[in-house]
Amino acid sequence: MMQDTAAYNEKIEKVLDNINEVMIGKEEETVLSLVALLAEGHVLLEDVPGVGKTMLVRALAKSLNCDFRRIQFTPDLLPADVTGVSIYNPKELAFEFRSGPILGNIVLADEINRTSPKTQSALLEGMEENNVTVDGNTIPLKEPFFVMATQNPIEYEGTYPLPEAQLDRFILKMKLGYPSAEQEMQMLERTSKHHPIDSISAVMDRDELIAVQEEIKDVYIDKNVQAYIINLVTGTRENRAVYLGVSPRGSIALMKASKAYAYMHGRDYVLPDDVKYLAPFILAHRIILNAEAKYDGLTSDSVIENIVQMTPVPIRKEFNS
Repeated sequence: MMQDTAAYNEKIEKVLDNINEVMIGKEEETVLSLVALLAEGHVLLEDVPGVGKTMLVRALAKSLNCDFRRIQFTPDLLPADVTGVSIYNPKELAFEFRSGPILGNIVLADEINRTSPKTQSALLEGMEENNVTVDGNTIPLKEPFFVMATQNPIEYEGTYPLPEAQLDRFILKMKLGYPSAEQEMQMLERTSKHHPIDSISAVMDRDELIAVQEEIKDVYIDKNVQAYIINLVTGTRENRAVYLGVSPRGSIALMKASKAYAYMHGRDYVLPDDVKYLAPFILAHRIILNAEAKYDGLTSDSVIENIVQMTPVPIRKEFNS
């Protein structure tokens, strides 16, 4: 790989180290978050309050010297509270645009299922189009742009679950989970005097991050590995337990994430193992199970795991690296 790429890889390692200083025992989730960011995707984080969702996003933004914004979604939140609003300035005799929190680099959309579908759409338009519409004007978002949306899987009263078409816009879905007793003890020790988030500093800047995102697009993926992705996706469409399978957007998401994952591991080509590892995180939230499967106690995760296990993996000699 090129010298610049090697330098970027070293900085990516430092970003991971930074976040792991703040997030104890969450190495896999840290890697997945960075995979999504480098692949120019967004993350849906489904977990209970207090497990470190905000700290994860803040540590990521601080490590990359990016503008961090937070949106706390509530039932009375309006689309203008997300995108911004034009306000009349009597001195200038003109309207001035005051940007909303979506015009940041790294945005935490906290409890996205607590607000109305209309307000959800204001965020999701930006995620899909990389711009927002305010008073008929199209406003481009900053680069890079990354959203980590959270939702509480326990409290459903008074919520507005995201429709499947909107879930499909997140490149991956993951959970943080509770720490072990040993990890929680480390948390108490590290935060007894000050929080680790205060001691980390930027190790990359926005321009370097954008450069890495561009380099990842050139990571090589062999036809046989592409065929493996298609076979996995086709498996969701043909599975008897699945009412609605993964769309072509899911195939593209899995390819992009696999490229980013390969790059983070110092390779300029994708291995089938990259695809196999990422598939459950990329595909599970994109399928809908039929009533019979739900009655039998199956979950989207278990169905995807089964499809991954049943789909033949291309052997190394079948593709060029």
